Amino acid sequence: MALHRYSFELAKSSADFKGYFTLRQAIFCEEQGLFDQDDGDTIDGVAYPIVALDHEAPHEDRVVGVVRIYEKSPRLWYGGRLGVHPDYRRVGRIGKGLIHKAVTTANTWGCDRFLATVQEQNVRFFQRLHWDSLEEIVLCDRPHHLMEADLNHYPPGSEVRPVLPWEVQQVS
Repeated sequence: MALHRYSFELAKSSADFKGYFTLRQAIFCEEQGLFDQDDGDTIDGVAYPIVALDHEAPHEDRVVGVVRIYEKSPRLWYGGRLGVHPDYRRVGRIGKGLIHKAVTTANTWGCDRFLATVQEQNVRFFQRLHWDSLEEIVLCDRPHHLMEADLNHYPPGSEVRPVLPWEVQQVS
């Protein structure tokens, strides 16, 4: 089977983790100014990072999109920190691929509801991908919507849920 240019997968290597956090910092701190120096929080300790990889890019630049998923309570999952490198936003499939991988992975792991807080300018994009807006909220002084994915459009896959938190897996 030929390798496709882009793939969407759980971060596994140290290079994937480094690219994941570097891109998050560039988007949410430097570009958008939502956070001062670092967008990390306690959720990173329980979240599963997902990366979009460009297999034609130099190895150190191959992470071109990011998102994280976490189980807030049994069977209730959230996605967050979705971002795409500015050079890849015009591609149009990176964000869609990350959303699909995030929701199908959570659905595989026993999700009954998948929610996300979405910046207002991205609400229509999510609605086209079978998400509903539940309410308007303000986060980091900016308008967002709490949105829910229609799980019928995101069937479970075969992704095995890692047993250990991602920080421990990096050591191997």
